[in-house]
Amino acid sequence: MSYSEQAIVFPCAGETLLGIVAVPDAPATVGVLIVVGGPQYRAGSHRQFLLLARALAAAGHAAMRFDTRGMGDSGGEKRDFETIDADIAAALAAFRQQCPQLERIVLWGLCDAATAALLYWDGSRDAALGGLVLLNPWARSEATLARTHIKHYYVQRLLQGEFWQKLFSGRLGIGRALRGLADNWLRARQAGAAEISAAAEPFQKRMLRALADFPGPTLLLLSGDDYTAKEFLEACRADAHAARALTRPDLTRLDVPGADHTFSSRALRQTVEAATLDWLRRALPINSAIKPP
Repeated sequence: MSYSEQAIVFPCAGETLLGIVAVPDAPATVGVLIVVGGPQYRAGSHRQFLLLARALAAAGHAAMRFDTRGMGDSGGEKRDFETIDADIAAALAAFRQQCPQLERIVLWGLCDAATAALLYWDGSRDAALGGLVLLNPWARSEATLARTHIKHYYVQRLLQGEFWQKLFSGRLGIGRALRGLADNWLRARQAGAAEISAAAEPFQKRMLRALADFPGPTLLLLSGDDYTAKEFLEACRADAHAARALTRPDLTRLDVPGADHTFSSRALRQTVEAATLDWLRRALPINSAIKPP
């Protein structure tokens, strides 16, 4: 399907943000807002977000990508993923104004942008959101990082022939390795206790609550060769609500073996595009195209 792209500017907390909207000739009633994490601007690493938006538009879904405050061509001071709720809200309003046929909007995000999408819904409970697409959500804490290293790095090392060759040849600093394992175990115990006793609610708790409470369909894409994805799963396993959320029928999980954090190859990028489009067709069936006037 043919489509057009248009640059727009829109206000956010006294600043001006820039976005690019790709609109099909016969747009569907479900659109996708691509939330950009940092430090990135609207094109994304290896032009990932630009190509995704065009693939969505070619399949009939209006798509918008934008620069948050302080990034790319948007004004203001740079912000992190925990403080862009206003940016997402402003982009949603601008997207709806630009594409009035939209009945539902899906938030799509990679890494801390996926986390930002969850935090936005947790804070706003925006009923207009039709779904979430989350790629390798960022849930890092001292506890998850330490547990991930213990579970994945050290266990994998024990299965490597090179490890045993170094051990028996005396080339491996066994004392250093054991100290590293002990340090990670102690860090996991201490950090976990500190997080439980913290007075302020950490972003991990808020994002996992959103994952569990979000009433719409969710697509979760996890890279097989990515510690961020593994840390996210560790965080979910440590949270009863999030652990149950991973098994609910309206959450679709796709693990991509061998994929790196950003799905950087052409084949992996196309896998993400195909998975997103297939999920849109299945999870949001009220999605008929609107004939242009």
